[in-house]
Order: sequence, then structure tokens, then C-alpha cells
Amino acid sequence: MFDLQLNFREIFSAFMVLFAVIDITGSLPIIIDLKQKHGKIDALKAASFALGIMLMFFFIGEPLLGIFGVDIYSFAIAGSLVVFFVGLEMVLGIDFFRGTTPAGVSIVPIAFPLVAGAGAITSMLSLKAEYHAANILIALVLNMVIVYIVVKSAEWFEKVIGKAGIMILRKFFGIILLAIAIKLFLTNTGIHITH
Repeated sequence: MFDLQLNFREIFSAFMVLFAVIDITGSLPIIIDLKQKHGKIDALKAASFALGIMLMFFFIGEPLLGIFGVDIYSFAIAGSLVVFFVGLEMVLGIDFFRGTTPAGVSIVPIAFPLVAGAGAITSMLSLKAEYHAANILIALVLNMVIVYIVVKSAEWFEKVIGKAGIMILRKFFGIILLAIAIKLFLTNTGIHITH
């Protein structure tokens, strides 16, 4: 069942989807604020816990859907809509899903819901309908490495990139996410656009 067909294009595409949905750079202001309020944040714990949540959902998500009589393609279409709205959030700067972030530590709210939130979990299952499992898992692990680095170096990133730079990154990845959401929707509905 576990397919080891490694493909750089699939790894890169899955990596970009997850990177855009997780949006750890867009969460930098929240992470910096939490560090100021609660002191040191354990970056390894945050990344590990988020990885654990994502892996659990990756492996038991499909059987769980079966209980509700939903196939992976239907879920992927629903997921593409969620990803689309997350992209709109990033581009337009409005909140569809995230309310006010509660005060917490490494696990809540950073690992969940900032990293392993509804959008990221939904995207994992959506990607499963299109890419080989091994490629998605490599992309996921690479993303968790980036989550670790960003959380560990949050204050340094703010100094280097600046608030304007963080905002530009958020908008850029929002546009990429919108395009990816449309592609996921079209792929899973069987709609083909002629070039």
C-alpha cells in the first residue's frame, strides 16, 4: 500500500502546498508575540508535535472518512475549497478561520492550530489523492524542519525580513495557494481546461 515512487516534482509541489498552507512565515508575528509574553518557546517540541498530528491524520484519515461514507476525491474537493479560502485570507488580509490566538506554549497554539491546523490536515488528504505517499511524507518532514528553524529563529527573522517583508511573503504565498487550490479542485472533479 505504501508506494515508494520518489519524484522530485511531486515532492516540490507537495512541499509548496504544505508550506503555503502551514504559512509559518505568516505566523511569525504571532510566534514573536508569544515569545515576548511567555518566554522561550520549545521549537523542537512544537515541530515534533505538529508532525505527529499530521502523520496520524495522514495514515488514519482515509479509514476515518470511510466511516462517514466519504471517498478521498470528495474530501479532496472539499479540501481544495478550504485551501482556496486560506489563500484568500493571506492575500486579502481577512480572517475566515482563525479567531484570536489564545495564549499558550509550544504545543498550543503553535503546533496546533497554527502549524497542524484544519487547512494543513485537509491539504494532506487532498494531496494523497494526487501524489505518492512517500513524496508527501518527505515534503511534510521538510516543512517541519522549516517550522523548527522559523520558530527557533523568530526574533532574528523579524530583524532581517522586517514586518513589511513578512507581509510580502504572506501575500506571495497566498497567490500561489489560490492557484494550487484551483488545480486541486479541477483535478479531483475531472474538469480539464484546454490551453
